[in-house]
Amino acid sequence: MTLASDTPRTAAVVQTPAVAPRQARRRRSKLTRNRWGYTYVAPFFVLFLCFSLYPFLYTAWVSLHDTNLSNIAGAQWVGLENYRKLLHNEFFWNAAKNTLTIGLISTIPQLCMALGLAHLLNYRLRGRTFFRTAMLMPYATSIAAATLVFAQLFGRDYGLINTVLQAVGLHPVDWQNGSWASQVAISTIVTWRWTGYNALIYLAGLQAIPQDLYEAATIDGASRWQQFIHVTIPSLRPTILFTVVVSTIGAVQLFGEPLLFGGNGTTTGGSSHQYQTLGLLMYNQGWTNFHLGQAAATAWAMFLIVLTVVAVYAVIGRLRARAER
Repeated sequence: MTLASDTPRTAAVVQTPAVAPRQARRRRSKLTRNRWGYTYVAPFFVLFLCFSLYPFLYTAWVSLHDTNLSNIAGAQWVGLENYRKLLHNEFFWNAAKNTLTIGLISTIPQLCMALGLAHLLNYRLRGRTFFRTAMLMPYATSIAAATLVFAQLFGRDYGLINTVLQAVGLHPVDWQNGSWASQVAISTIVTWRWTGYNALIYLAGLQAIPQDLYEAATIDGASRWQQFIHVTIPSLRPTILFTVVVSTIGAVQLFGEPLLFGGNGTTTGGSSHQYQTLGLLMYNQGWTNFHLGQAAATAWAMFLIVLTVVAVYAVIGRLRARAER
């Protein structure tokens, strides 16, 4: 009885020295593999720390100080005073309103046209490769070149758009000095540049939809429009949500188009600030008026707006996912 019960214990004791070195070698090899992995990804984190995280935190620090561009070392702590001034600044609310309206009248038509183009290119058409490449050309064009060309097209006296309007019996429009007219013109530039890019994203999402769904809908007698509404749109909902979020972020950060549209490179956004966006206001505060503290506060206000919009979209996406379950 005693010898039988002690045999397993003796075997376990004998096996332990052989198992321990094996486990140690496995741990060393795992650490070696992890060390090489950390080495490969280290450059990204170093660059992210230097060019993203540090400027992000430094901007937050500057927004809490009264800082002048000519005397950054003499910054004085003011707490949330820059944010209080920002909320009572009429130019901030005007820029926020302009950013909202330009974002709406550029994002909604842009995504609708992109979805329609992607749906057409999803069918077997002749020259599909050519059309896909041609749609991406506006995105590859520089902002400066596109804006300067469109500024000439929307010229008040000799612009092509007003020439066409006069040819059909309409009055010419002062596209640069009018409030709604200037915002429509800038939105046209944004729509022209980004429609093809979003169309290719939608096209990639369409190609991932199983053809069995369309075949089943065809058997049930659904037309192409009904297939588009009841098959394509629900299947593309995550992709549509992604493009809406990205387009919203781009609209909040809009800077190049309104800066160059006036032709003089000023950051006032027109004679009466009729198309000054939050990006132009931030640049005007920091690099024209030299008030870096207020510019940093504006930058953080833009970040909070983007964060709020993304959070709202995330909540809507989760509610829809729960409803579908």
